[in-house]
Amino acid sequence: MYSVLCLEKLGNKLMSTNTTERVRDIQHILWLLREVWLKVGLEKLESHEGVAVKALLDSGVTGLFMNTTFAKEKGFKIEKLKKPLLVRNVDGTVNAEGAIVHQVECNMFFKGHVERARMDICNLGKIELILGMPWLAAHNPEIDWKKGEVKMTHCPPICRKRKQEEKEKKVRKTKKNKDEEVLRELVSRRF
Repeated sequence: MYSVLCLEKLGNKLMSTNTTERVRDIQHILWLLREVWLKVGLEKLESHEGVAVKALLDSGVTGLFMNTTFAKEKGFKIEKLKKPLLVRNVDGTVNAEGAIVHQVECNMFFKGHVERARMDICNLGKIELILGMPWLAAHNPEIDWKKGEVKMTHCPPICRKRKQEEKEKKVRKTKKNKDEEVLRELVSRRF
């Protein structure tokens, strides 16, 4: 996916008569406009079942979106919105798929980052998940566009709190499992 470029607005350099320079400049710009994908984990709130997914980062999108087909196939609990959301295309026309009327709430994990996320459900074609501008603005990640790498170094305090809670939950679960194991061993020795 690439945005449509208006080359005249990119400066005199692209208006060069030197074809080789112009091609190189256009290739460089297209390289910078490339997609950045994240491998994230989603956890269903009801079953705590985890699902791995590739999410597209897109600063031109005004929300967090999950593909309708993906949500259904993976068994996410789909909830009806109180009020439908009108969807407009880039050119301002109303989207042919109509309004968004459902959402999914789940936990999302990325490189030690944990958050509760609400995602609007709509047809995204082959894309399963899009993290748009609200997510980017809230977390302000460091993005290396050349390498396609994302670091979560500027998250709000709530993310660190959830990360700590998840760590503590794992420790409690591990301790509980060890306690149960010790009890089983004691019971088996006794009888």
